[in-house]
Amino acid sequence: MSKLVVIEGIGKRETIQKYLGSGYEVFATKGHVRDLPVRSLGLDMENHFEPKYELMADKKDIVAKLKEKAKSSERIYLATDPDREGEAISYHIAYILGLNNNDDIRIEFNEISKNAITKALESPRALDLNLINAQQARRVLDRLVGYKVSPIISKMIKPKLSAGRVQSVTLKLVVDREKEIQNFKPEEYWPVSAKLQKNGDSTVFGAALQTQNGKKFKVQNEQQKNEVLEVLKQNDFVVKAIKKSVTKSNPPAPYITSTMQQDALNKLGMSLKQTSAAAQTLYEGVELKGEGKTALITYIRTDSVRVSPQMQEVAKKFIQEKYGNDFVPEKFNIYKTKQSAQDAHEAIRPIHLEFTPEMVKGQIEPNLYKLYKLIYERFLASQMKPATYNSVSIDIDCAQYGFKATGRTPLFEGYTKVYQEYVQKDKDDQDESEQKLLPQMNEGESLVLVDIKSEQKFTKPPARYTEASLVKIMEEKGIGRPATYVPTITTLDKRTYTEKEGKQIKPTELGFLVCEKLEKHFPDIMDISFTAKMEDALDEISTGKDEWHKVIEDFYVDFKKELEEASGSKDKIPDEPSDEICDKCGKPMVIRMGKYGKFLACSNYPECKNVKNLDIVVGVCPKCGKSILEKTSHKGNKFYGCSGYPDCDFVAWDKPQGEKCPRCNDILLKKGQRIYCHNQNCDYVRYEKTEKE
Repeated sequence: MSKLVVIEGIGKRETIQKYLGSGYEVFATKGHVRDLPVRSLGLDMENHFEPKYELMADKKDIVAKLKEKAKSSERIYLATDPDREGEAISYHIAYILGLNNNDDIRIEFNEISKNAITKALESPRALDLNLINAQQARRVLDRLVGYKVSPIISKMIKPKLSAGRVQSVTLKLVVDREKEIQNFKPEEYWPVSAKLQKNGDSTVFGAALQTQNGKKFKVQNEQQKNEVLEVLKQNDFVVKAIKKSVTKSNPPAPYITSTMQQDALNKLGMSLKQTSAAAQTLYEGVELKGEGKTALITYIRTDSVRVSPQMQEVAKKFIQEKYGNDFVPEKFNIYKTKQSAQDAHEAIRPIHLEFTPEMVKGQIEPNLYKLYKLIYERFLASQMKPATYNSVSIDIDCAQYGFKATGRTPLFEGYTKVYQEYVQKDKDDQDESEQKLLPQMNEGESLVLVDIKSEQKFTKPPARYTEASLVKIMEEKGIGRPATYVPTITTLDKRTYTEKEGKQIKPTELGFLVCEKLEKHFPDIMDISFTAKMEDALDEISTGKDEWHKVIEDFYVDFKKELEEASGSKDKIPDEPSDEICDKCGKPMVIRMGKYGKFLACSNYPECKNVKNLDIVVGVCPKCGKSILEKTSHKGNKFYGCSGYPDCDFVAWDKPQGEKCPRCNDILLKKGQRIYCHNQNCDYVRYEKTEKE
């Protein structure tokens, strides 16, 4: 008889089996096997919100096979993921198999390596009911909000809308940012930069205007600019002060889930979905020549920057051998984990430093290689010495105005030997005073003015969130946890509460409406600090400091009042007037919000039930010359079709631009920033520049 090891993901089964050998059998449940019912609340409201779990319909065959395997096994180990969700899955598997929660049946490992799995088998433990209760409390909270609020919002706006405890407050972040942008009033300013030279030296360097009479100063209009330039042209530029120093740049901490997701987008151009999929594969294992299925990185859902002492020793030895002792810090670099972090796992790091990015290149898919290289180099850098620079800052006076020039030259590479920051400054924001090399100067020395310029600029509104910056703000505000970032942002897109313009996320009209109603009727669940406090409460449950029933009951006291008031409200989206007249009764038709968007309905409803599609003209059909209309499919997807259908079959999923292709005279379509020809045989394409570009 063999020993049975039960895991979640099928992707890591082969890797784990390789390390366990023939005396074990690894079985994957493919995630949860028991959950709350889909079509009902599934909570006993009279019995402290006790959940009514049931076997998931699509897992019945898997559970049947699991029971068969369990019967013929001499021992069972539950090795689901090392987090709250994994602990809860183990709890449900134990229930199904009739195992005792207090027996030593649970093993966990932060990385899929022979050493980690062997150690886990040497120290199995009982199930951790605190972790299970924390996950259970989250599930109950989310079910209460989702199942109680969604019908109310649907009644107010349109059918089949959804609300969620984390989802809705994340939507508020996106909507609030859009309101900031809409209400933003640009302010004029004129940055002044001087090109200067030292007498007898050919080096031209830049200096930027900073002060007037010793106080911070910004030129605000053209008249003021002209006055300033007139003074500058008539007076000498004199070196006031020179400050020389050795500055250092400390290495970045190793990745946690959110920082990995942010850098993957900003540095590699990978979306949240692509990053999550790639990271999961690197964690579960990839095929390597001569090694078989091999896991390359540690567990990917973490909010801790902690690194085990053993791995720090391994990294120290590796750095010494490859780069020399000069790159090894005197004592290990220790990074501070955020106070609200669970700190259940190490940071995301490579498992085997000998498996360098160069070694696996060509053996794994490009996205996997790019992400592995990023994680590998970030970790290695985090264990190295700081980079140091010779820095100089020069203050220069011209009459009442003060300028600054700075220079920095590398002194010691440090961590930058393996990790180069991808810093891309907006050209408009570059400080022309920043130079790599400055000539030798003395205080009191006069400088030659080569050129001086100033151009009109305007302050810019805050940028819309990208997936990366939205994850960052969610983490900063304590909204959700590492495992929830991706599904939350994905849900907002699926529900068409948000949409993308290039990489930027903006709220749709529906997103604005949903946010408005939720803020009005459910202020608590839309309060960012309230949501963060709920996450803290869940953390307290996971450490045994709070009891999960009490946390839910405390939440429900005020939530119930909000539900009752909102349920009795007659707050509905009013009908929009239209120019259409009902062809059945002659009354005006109005625009209403329906399941799949807006439609025309007779204002004489219910006496007259006439409805029509709301046709929005977006262009002229290249085939027949009739109007191209924006339409909605029966699944709620937007597309563009000819008003002459069925006689004309023109259709497109991307928006027509109202201009003809310069090559073939067909119509141009737009997707994101890409404008291309509708004619599949024509390769015309161009890209629309963003405001930043």
